[in-house]
Amino acid sequence: MRAHIERFIIINIGILIMASGLYYFLIPANLATGGVTGLAMVVNKIFPIIPIGIIMIISNIILFALAFLIIGKDFGGYTIYSSLLLSGIIYVFEIITPMQEPIIKDIMLNLIYGIIIQGIGMGIVFYQNASTGGTDIAAKIINKFFHIDIGKALFLSDFVIVVLAGLTFGIELGLYALLGVLANAYVIDNVIAGFNTKMNIIIISEKNEAINKYIIDEIKRGTTLYFGDGGFSKNRKIIINTVVEKKQYIKIKNYVKTTDPSAFITVGFVHEVLGEGFNFNL
Repeated sequence: MRAHIERFIIINIGILIMASGLYYFLIPANLATGGVTGLAMVVNKIFPIIPIGIIMIISNIILFALAFLIIGKDFGGYTIYSSLLLSGIIYVFEIITPMQEPIIKDIMLNLIYGIIIQGIGMGIVFYQNASTGGTDIAAKIINKFFHIDIGKALFLSDFVIVVLAGLTFGIELGLYALLGVLANAYVIDNVIAGFNTKMNIIIISEKNEAINKYIIDEIKRGTTLYFGDGGFSKNRKIIINTVVEKKQYIKIKNYVKTTDPSAFITVGFVHEVLGEGFNFNL
């Protein structure tokens, strides 16, 4: 239950971050950087009477069935919630803080800040095995069947919309949008990689039994024990190896320092772990 609540909260935070990047930087600068949002901007340009938030809601409804049929109910349910929330937040922003022109006049600054903020939000949502609908669903399908990183898959699904943006807003804005889609793919993949990063720990200690028991019983992580001979001392040693989350590493390090100040510890970053206790979502 706690895991579901945490996931729900994290998704909401991701959506709020994403909506802020879109509404305050990308949309006012007419930077249609793909997705249903980009498509909505193109349609809104042609038919200004239709609000962007409403266009996004209508467009997403068409794609929800794919999320349920191909990815599954869990992904589909959270995708519906996320897409409606994103559309709703943007619609609320339109009412509370109507934007007649960009906050920043420089289009490149709007692109950079918009993409970074939006990409962080999208990465958070994708990491929780959800999406914001639209071309995100297509990207998830590509990711599932072709095992392409989610950011790169999103670039492939957004390319057509970028072309339409170029035809609607001009070739210059179209090229900016293309640059934005490429940068967005990079940001999303790196955000997800950051969440996936784990710590590979190797510990050599005379108190190996106590440390091993602490990792298994208190941290709730498995360990692998190796036997080796010290190159200098020639003494037989037991080497503990485990892979843990960053916050778990802090607990282990503090425990080892207290239990055996002379222990030898090496730590390395691992960017992907598959197996018991670690997710396979992306």
